[in-house]
Amino acid sequence: MALVVKTNVAAFAKNAGKRKGYTVNSISEDFLPAIEAKVRKLLEDAVDRAHSNGRRTVMGKDA
Repeated sequence: MALVVKTNVAAFAKNAGKRKGYTVNSISEDFLPAIEAKVRKLLEDAVDRAHSNGRRTVMGKDA
């Protein structure tokens, strides 16, 4: 199951570039798998942190 949606990432990158005065036309194909891996790692770590603190709810502070 994909956690990262290509169209959302591309739109965010373009908007972030505009806000900073840069031009971002597209994202490369190898960028999405890299972002997907980082998101999965972040979620795994957050779940572990919540569990180690005796919670069944993952919260923003776990990120």
